[in-house]
Amino acid sequence: MAFDITINGTLRSIDVDGDTPLLWALRDVLGMTGTKFGCGMALCGACTVHLDGSAVRSCVTTIDSVGDSKITTIEAVGATAAGARIQKAWLQHEVAQCGYCQSGQIMSASALLAGNAHPTDADIDDAMSGNICRCGTYVRIREAIKLAAQSPAREG
Repeated sequence: MAFDITINGTLRSIDVDGDTPLLWALRDVLGMTGTKFGCGMALCGACTVHLDGSAVRSCVTTIDSVGDSKITTIEAVGATAAGARIQKAWLQHEVAQCGYCQSGQIMSASALLAGNAHPTDADIDDAMSGNICRCGTYVRIREAIKLAAQSPAREG
Protein backbone atom coordinates (compact mmCIF):
# COMPACT_ATOMS: atom_id res chain seq x y z
CA MET A 1 0.00 0.00 0.00
CA ALA A 2 1.26 3.50 -0.76
CA PHE A 3 1.58 6.06 2.02
CA ASP A 4 2.33 9.75 1.62
CA ILE A 5 4.39 11.03 4.53
CA THR A 6 6.19 14.31 5.15
CA ILE A 7 9.82 13.75 6.14
CA ASN A 8 12.14 16.68 6.80
CA GLY A 9 9.75 19.01 4.98
CA THR A 10 9.43 16.86 1.86
CA LEU A 11 6.35 14.86 0.93
CA ARG A 12 7.44 11.31 0.12
CA SER A 13 5.40 8.38 -1.15
CA ILE A 14 6.41 4.92 0.04
CA ASP A 15 4.93 1.55 -0.80
CA VAL A 16 4.99 -0.59 2.36
CA ASP A 17 2.59 -2.55 4.54
CA GLY A 18 0.77 -0.35 7.05
CA ASP A 19 2.29 -2.16 10.01
CA THR A 20 5.85 -1.46 8.83
CA PRO A 21 7.78 0.39 11.52
CA LEU A 22 8.73 3.92 10.55
CA LEU A 23 12.36 3.02 11.31
CA TRP A 24 12.48 0.46 8.51
CA ALA A 25 10.66 2.75 6.08
CA LEU A 26 13.29 5.41 6.76
CA ARG A 27 16.33 3.14 6.64
CA ASP A 28 15.42 0.42 4.13
CA VAL A 29 12.98 2.15 1.78
CA LEU A 30 14.23 5.75 1.82
CA GLY A 31 17.92 5.09 2.56
CA MET A 32 17.97 7.51 5.51
CA THR A 33 20.38 5.67 7.79
CA GLY A 34 20.99 8.37 10.41
CA THR A 35 18.21 6.93 12.55
CA LYS A 36 19.64 3.82 14.20
CA PHE A 37 18.23 0.42 15.14
CA GLY A 38 19.01 -0.47 18.72
CA CYS A 39 16.57 -2.79 20.43
CA GLY A 40 13.38 -2.86 18.34
CA MET A 41 11.25 -2.49 21.48
CA ALA A 42 11.40 1.28 22.21
CA LEU A 43 13.72 0.71 25.18
CA CYS A 44 17.03 2.26 24.07
CA GLY A 45 16.15 5.46 22.17
CA ALA A 46 18.56 4.95 19.25
CA CYS A 47 15.67 5.18 16.77
CA THR A 48 14.21 8.45 18.08
CA VAL A 49 12.70 10.85 15.54
CA HIS A 50 10.29 13.77 15.89
CA LEU A 51 6.64 13.36 15.01
CA ASP A 52 5.12 16.85 14.93
CA GLY A 53 7.95 17.99 17.19
CA SER A 54 7.57 15.26 19.80
CA ALA A 55 10.26 12.63 20.30
CA VAL A 56 8.98 9.15 19.39
CA ARG A 57 10.61 5.76 18.96
CA SER A 58 10.42 4.93 15.27
CA CYS A 59 10.95 1.19 15.83
CA VAL A 60 7.43 0.87 17.28
CA THR A 61 5.70 3.65 15.32
CA THR A 62 3.93 2.10 12.35
CA ILE A 63 3.58 3.86 9.03
CA ASP A 64 -0.21 3.70 9.17
CA SER A 65 -0.18 5.56 12.51
CA VAL A 66 1.82 8.52 11.15
CA GLY A 67 -1.04 10.02 9.14
CA ASP A 68 -0.49 13.67 8.26
CA SER A 69 2.15 14.21 10.93
CA LYS A 70 5.43 15.84 10.05
CA ILE A 71 8.49 13.65 10.65
CA THR A 72 11.91 15.12 11.40
CA THR A 73 14.99 12.91 11.43
CA ILE A 74 18.57 13.48 12.51
CA GLU A 75 19.39 14.42 8.92
CA ALA A 76 17.37 17.66 9.29
CA VAL A 77 17.25 18.42 13.00
CA GLY A 78 20.15 20.87 12.66
CA ALA A 79 17.88 23.12 10.60
CA THR A 80 15.78 23.77 13.73
CA ALA A 81 16.94 26.31 16.31
CA ALA A 82 16.93 23.79 19.17
CA GLY A 83 18.63 21.14 17.04
CA ALA A 84 21.38 23.49 15.91
CA ARG A 85 22.07 24.57 19.51
CA ILE A 86 22.18 20.95 20.67
CA GLN A 87 24.54 19.88 17.89
CA LYS A 88 26.91 22.77 18.67
CA ALA A 89 26.83 22.00 22.40
CA TRP A 90 27.40 18.29 21.68
CA LEU A 91 30.63 19.19 19.89
CA GLN A 92 31.76 21.64 22.55
CA HIS A 93 31.31 19.04 25.29
CA GLU A 94 32.68 16.20 23.13
CA VAL A 95 29.64 14.11 24.01
CA ALA A 96 30.03 11.39 21.39
CA GLN A 97 32.26 8.47 22.18
CA CYS A 98 31.30 5.49 20.04
CA GLY A 99 28.48 7.63 18.61
CA TYR A 100 25.90 4.93 17.97
CA CYS A 101 23.24 6.34 20.30
CA GLN A 102 23.92 9.97 19.50
CA SER A 103 21.27 10.53 16.83
CA GLY A 104 18.59 9.38 19.27
CA GLN A 105 20.09 11.40 22.12
CA ILE A 106 20.20 14.55 19.97
CA MET A 107 16.63 14.03 18.79
CA SER A 108 15.34 13.68 22.37
CA ALA A 109 17.36 16.66 23.58
CA SER A 110 16.26 18.92 20.73
CA ALA A 111 12.59 18.00 21.29
CA LEU A 112 13.07 18.91 24.96
CA LEU A 113 14.56 22.33 24.16
CA ALA A 114 11.98 23.05 21.48
CA GLY A 115 9.25 22.67 24.09
CA ASN A 116 11.12 23.89 27.18
CA ALA A 117 13.77 26.56 26.66
CA HIS A 118 14.99 26.40 30.27
CA PRO A 119 14.75 22.79 31.48
CA THR A 120 15.57 21.84 35.04
CA ASP A 121 17.67 18.81 35.87
CA ALA A 122 14.42 16.91 36.48
CA ASP A 123 13.10 17.99 33.06
CA ILE A 124 16.32 16.77 31.42
CA ASP A 125 16.17 13.47 33.30
CA ASP A 126 12.55 12.96 32.25
CA ALA A 127 13.12 13.84 28.58
CA MET A 128 16.28 11.74 28.29
CA SER A 129 15.05 8.69 30.21
CA GLY A 130 14.99 5.69 27.94
CA ASN A 131 17.94 6.93 25.89
CA ILE A 132 20.72 4.49 26.63
CA CYS A 133 24.38 5.33 26.12
CA ARG A 134 26.54 2.25 26.47
CA CYS A 135 29.63 4.46 26.71
CA GLY A 136 28.16 6.26 29.73
CA THR A 137 28.43 9.85 28.49
CA TYR A 138 25.38 10.92 30.52
CA VAL A 139 27.22 13.67 32.40
CA ARG A 140 28.43 15.23 29.15
CA ILE A 141 24.93 14.87 27.64
CA ARG A 142 23.40 16.75 30.58
CA GLU A 143 26.05 19.49 30.39
CA ALA A 144 25.55 19.86 26.63
CA ILE A 145 21.79 20.23 27.10
CA LYS A 146 22.37 22.89 29.77
CA LEU A 147 24.80 24.74 27.48
CA ALA A 148 22.35 24.61 24.57
CA ALA A 149 19.59 25.95 26.84
CA GLN A 150 21.82 28.94 27.71
CA SER A 151 22.70 29.65 24.07
CA PRO A 152 20.66 32.25 22.22
CA ALA A 153 18.19 30.87 19.71
CA ARG A 154 19.39 30.96 16.14
CA GLU A 155 17.72 33.64 14.12
CA GLY A 156 16.20 32.57 10.99
